[in-house]
Amino acid sequence: MNTSNLLMECVKSEKLESGSMYGQFQIQSLMPGQGITIGNLLRRVLLGDLGGTAITGVRIAGIKDEFSLIPGVREDILEILLNLKGIVLKSKISNRQFGRLRLHGPAVITASSIQLSSEVEIINPNHYIATILDTHLLEIEFKIESGIGYRLANELFSDKFEDFIEIDAIFMPVQKVDFKIDNVYDNSATLTERLIIDVWTNGSISPEQAIFSGSKLIRDLFKFVNEQKINKEKEISQEKNSLKPRDPYIHIAIEELQLSVRPYNCLKRAQINTIGDLLEYSPEKLLELKNFGRKSADEVFATLKNKLGIVLK
Repeated sequence: MNTSNLLMECVKSEKLESGSMYGQFQIQSLMPGQGITIGNLLRRVLLGDLGGTAITGVRIAGIKDEFSLIPGVREDILEILLNLKGIVLKSKISNRQFGRLRLHGPAVITASSIQLSSEVEIINPNHYIATILDTHLLEIEFKIESGIGYRLANELFSDKFEDFIEIDAIFMPVQKVDFKIDNVYDNSATLTERLIIDVWTNGSISPEQAIFSGSKLIRDLFKFVNEQKINKEKEISQEKNSLKPRDPYIHIAIEELQLSVRPYNCLKRAQINTIGDLLEYSPEKLLELKNFGRKSADEVFATLKNKLGIVLK
């Protein structure tokens, strides 16, 4: 993967028994000090800025709060909520989704028992949720959302759903990022750095996808900042070009125009002290000055043209 002049190489990629995925990447030929900069930046973006999907609330038939007991179920509500946080989801769309579970006991409930739309995929279908000990019926509705980072249940003050118990949501698809830097000397004893990055994900995305998405976020950020800078410089340049013919005169005092007393006094009362101040006024605006009539205006226009070659239109 090319980012600027750097080549990032994937040297190891594997799927772990837990369903999570691991990848190792390296960037070579870095200048001294660049490894720590790039490593820290990638680590923070991978852990904090990549989005994911999670269960954010449940509604259990006959249950009003997290302290209730479910008849015929081994686990209490808090244990079930904790188990639900371990379900790893992958969604193709970002809008809110709902899932359902309806099961008669006795039965062992796993993530595969949840009925979802085709847009949502369960990455760890064998993940344990609860056990129904007898012939009771358990019905649960799940609220599924996409987001970034970690969201506490008590932060969900708006858009609350009736009878839903909110769950702390872990949207982060990247579980862990480590990096190290090796010093490399070539035949001419020139020192360069090799950056080695280890990435673990929850399985909803691969480490390669995580690195690609994180690098794209960084690239787009600097591209956006650079575009703003270029546009600003372009605006300044255009502004300077529009004033270029007048630039040599903008700091000249109006006394140099040697105007008669009446127009001179009118200009001074209006705080017009330099040619630059004068050029801020259109002919119509000048005529609005107190006691500044057509005769005074004609004198100013003629003097600007004859002395400085400036024509006010």
